[in-house]
Amino acid sequence: MEIQNNRYLLSGGVAPLELCEQYDCPLYVYDSAIIERQIKRMKDAFTVKKLKINYACKALTNINILRLMNQLGTGLDTVSIQELKLGIKAGFRPEDIIYTPNCVSLEEIEKAMKYGVKINIDNIFILEQFGQKYPNHPVCVRINPHIMAGGNTKISVGHIDSKFGISFHQLPHVKRVIETTGLQVSGLHMHTGSDILDADVFLSGAEILFNIARELPDLEYIDFGSGFKVPYKPNDISTDIEDLGEKISTRFNEFCTEYGRDLTLMFEPGKFLVSEAGYFFVKVNVVKQTISTVFAGVDSGLNHLIRPMFYDSYHQIENISKTEGKTRIYTVVGYICETDTFGINRKLTEVQEGDILAFYNAGAYCFTMASNYNSRFRPAEVLVHEGKAYLIRQRETMEDILRNQVDLPIFEPQNVEG
Repeated sequence: MEIQNNRYLLSGGVAPLELCEQYDCPLYVYDSAIIERQIKRMKDAFTVKKLKINYACKALTNINILRLMNQLGTGLDTVSIQELKLGIKAGFRPEDIIYTPNCVSLEEIEKAMKYGVKINIDNIFILEQFGQKYPNHPVCVRINPHIMAGGNTKISVGHIDSKFGISFHQLPHVKRVIETTGLQVSGLHMHTGSDILDADVFLSGAEILFNIARELPDLEYIDFGSGFKVPYKPNDISTDIEDLGEKISTRFNEFCTEYGRDLTLMFEPGKFLVSEAGYFFVKVNVVKQTISTVFAGVDSGLNHLIRPMFYDSYHQIENISKTEGKTRIYTVVGYICETDTFGINRKLTEVQEGDILAFYNAGAYCFTMASNYNSRFRPAEVLVHEGKAYLIRQRETMEDILRNQVDLPIFEPQNVEG
């Protein structure tokens, strides 16, 4: 957002305060111009013969966001059969979808296979079962490179004790499965974690994958996952995607020459594409002062945005009802009957009841992790696209809360007198 004529504005001059007035708070808003910018950055950063960007849709699965991604030319990275079905419904071609589950049954993998999507397997036992039943069906193998990377332990998934991937030390076992079943391995995959700054992390993982690829003559693609860090604060550090693109492209092109043909270089960004595109707007219910703290209590909580409580993540917060004026220090908290603190000791223009606060970086892993805890409704979602705002999810109602609950006649309400 930027300030023009004493107002906060999204792309195309759309005013978020007007959106909050029209659709009420709390409200998620996504700016498609930022998504388009991030996709272009990635495409421009890598100079390889074949590049495939698969949007990791677990970050944000609204079907209109998926359709936008499809329109902008990405593929889709899915981790469940439900995400896969959403991708098909959104218009993605099956061959542009990769299915990368974890700890699912062979039955779910078989269901995914019937759609014609790319199958990515991260378990030797499942790989063996799949190879015995479907030796002629190409698969991708997810490798655990034993690289400790990521912003914190909860988002580091490539270390030695991770549940994700097949250890690269188990390559002899993988080869035995391939040889005995005749399994076709068409891809290699890794993902080490999120919020990775250093290009050398990807290069280290790349060398591990290249060593394995030399043992597999029929590969079509190598997927380096993602985990690029985005800025959460003003002047925050973030992954230099251009530097990463230059280094990875050089090494990947060298390997393709050695391998004897051009493979497809794949990435699966989620947060990088949508985090900065999202804003979460809440209304201040109360201002409450204790002995040592001034609280700004808002009409939301961990039921709508759990990342600060779950990951200790930082979201920039601004009072967009006042673009200027004196500032005070607030701890921003929610209305849930838990300790749902969004931010401690934040400097905001003086807050009053009814003011609208904006949370930045609310595009990734925010609405998708929302719940009905305390029987609260999940918010509405709006997409700002080419200067217009579109409602892409209605706010929930009591009918939604009760929709799948079954009324037992033995508990029919009784009239109580007195």
